[in-house]
Amino acid sequence: MFGQPKSPRFRAALAGTMSAGLVLGLAACGDSDSDSGTSGSNASAAAIDCAPYTKFGDIKGKTVSIYTSIVTPEDTPHIDSYKPFEQCTGATIKYEGDKAFETQVLVRAKAGNPPDIAYVPQPGLVKQLVATGKAVPAPEEVSANTDKFFGADWKAYATVDGKFYGAPLGANVKSLVWYSPKSFKDAGYAVPTTLDELKALSDKMVADKKKPWCAGISSGDATGWPLTDWMEDFMLRLSGPETYDKWVSHEIPFNGPESTAALDAVGAYLKNDQYVNGGLGDVKSIASTTFQDGGLPILEGTCEMHRQASFYAANFPKETNIAEDGDIFAFYLPGKDAASKPVLGAGEFVIAFADRPEVKAFQTYLSSDTWANEKAKISSGWVSANKGLNQANLKNPIDALAGKILLDPNATFRFDGSDQMPAAVGANAFWKQATSWITGQDTKTTVDNIEKAWPK
Repeated sequence: MFGQPKSPRFRAALAGTMSAGLVLGLAACGDSDSDSGTSGSNASAAAIDCAPYTKFGDIKGKTVSIYTSIVTPEDTPHIDSYKPFEQCTGATIKYEGDKAFETQVLVRAKAGNPPDIAYVPQPGLVKQLVATGKAVPAPEEVSANTDKFFGADWKAYATVDGKFYGAPLGANVKSLVWYSPKSFKDAGYAVPTTLDELKALSDKMVADKKKPWCAGISSGDATGWPLTDWMEDFMLRLSGPETYDKWVSHEIPFNGPESTAALDAVGAYLKNDQYVNGGLGDVKSIASTTFQDGGLPILEGTCEMHRQASFYAANFPKETNIAEDGDIFAFYLPGKDAASKPVLGAGEFVIAFADRPEVKAFQTYLSSDTWANEKAKISSGWVSANKGLNQANLKNPIDALAGKILLDPNATFRFDGSDQMPAAVGANAFWKQATSWITGQDTKTTVDNIEKAWPK
């Protein structure tokens, strides 16, 4: 009934983003400030406040099982980030990463053999798991942490029929444009702060005999998904968050004027022969270019910009200097004006299938600012929307940029739309029709066909 998560198609992009060799050595737990981000970036000297977990009683020797799609090497920082909790409580966290997580977690839940906790990468799958009757509502401590550190928008994504099931874990930012700082500096280009400025910059690049944009949407069975992100970004910018929410939940039709305008706005960039596909071919080459390769022409100087999420950093060669003054960096995809800060993104949610004290205690830890800061200190390619995250702990420049965007008090965050739509739409018709659109199908036929796919 709900869309399948996009995480399988992201896995290749994520490979290599985490520093698998980083290990957290923790001093004995003490009575220090629970916001471990205030103690500096030296994780080996960190100590956390164990008091929040004493209320769950003596859980020494107990085990909590985790099931997730996060596999080697990204699993290492996760596992290491649990050590403070394990040392505080004496409990053991048993971690299991599985590339087949999205299908197997449902199979296990329906069979009555779920893990204690699953990291669920999209709201649609949260709803499916709740529908099995095996997921349990989050404890009061987790609800309070979510209110304090994330807010109502994030909390709503894991709330089903008025019951709250899980706090957010990690997050990514999709509203980014990758570019070459050196190329911009040499050409005298300024990073745009409005959509009008972005369009004017693209036109200036064309006048300078350059191709402004490059893109790739090929991704096996999931071919087309990058176009859904483009459309969602423009839907959010042109029509606002309230209309975006109605569109996602089908309170307004997919072939309505708002949706049509958003896709046409994408077409002004990606179906413009003067704008694309720098270093790769014509407009139709977007469909045959893999999403992993879509932004690489920036390094060759044959393309100036590539709209893709924060996790795209993993696709550049290892020797690439990704920094504000490096070979590659990214800027925020602007809104209609400089004051508005719409942000499209995604993330995971911590969903439990058991309410034993040790499970509740670990859920509480994962929803805290304490864990967010411990995780940030030992990770690269990871960020959280947790408001208690000390941004100084984000050492990777792209992580720092994503964190700044997510934690901007003026930001209006919305979760990936197709990840919330029914599977027949978000993980099928939307992808396929968007691919047909980029290879020549007109906008009206595209949105009409997607509308027809919506379950009655």
